[in-house]
Amino acid sequence: MANRQLSGLDQILTQLDQGLRMVLSNAPAPQRVSPAVEIADTELSDQERQHSIGLMRVNHAGEVCAQALYQGQALTAKLPEVGEQMEHAAAEEIDHLAWCEERIVELGGRTSALNPVWYAMSLGIGAGAGLISDKLSLGFVAATEDQVCDHLQKHLEDLPISDRKSRAIVKQMLDDEARHAKAALEAGGHRFPAPVKKLMTFVSSAMTGISYRL
Repeated sequence: MANRQLSGLDQILTQLDQGLRMVLSNAPAPQRVSPAVEIADTELSDQERQHSIGLMRVNHAGEVCAQALYQGQALTAKLPEVGEQMEHAAAEEIDHLAWCEERIVELGGRTSALNPVWYAMSLGIGAGAGLISDKLSLGFVAATEDQVCDHLQKHLEDLPISDRKSRAIVKQMLDDEARHAKAALEAGGHRFPAPVKKLMTFVSSAMTGISYRL
């Protein structure tokens, strides 16, 4: 039984189960220790704390989207090695998800109430890209990770200087996301043209603006 191959329906149900657990309960345990664990907490003003919560909530919502995107692509990947790459990347993103959630709780905040919506949308996009081609799917990963890196870089600039814990988490996330984008292109991902990237930036900006508050 342990070696039984899952049918297509089994895989879909498994992914849906994972998604529901992710958006309705706590994040899975990370494989790596949070970069913030060894950093002493510092006093933040109420305004600084609320701003950090908003930015880390955006980052957490982005990781929910990343999980759904990778899971959708893994479900519809044509080549086994591409599906395995998506699953490996999703496993690394779980660390980011858990780190962000932990920091939000430490700051006294909450994750986005719209995470189920972001998850469902991203799962559909990921599965759709995978159905078209692995090359497009990998290219979408690279383009998405580029967008994420831009947001994370801005967050490093916007986070309060005194919030060293959040800054350490975002810095490690930035390094990981840049590596994922590079790996997707090296695996044969399609380089998206500038107009498509601009559209992705517009959609991403709308999502981040909402997640910052909700």
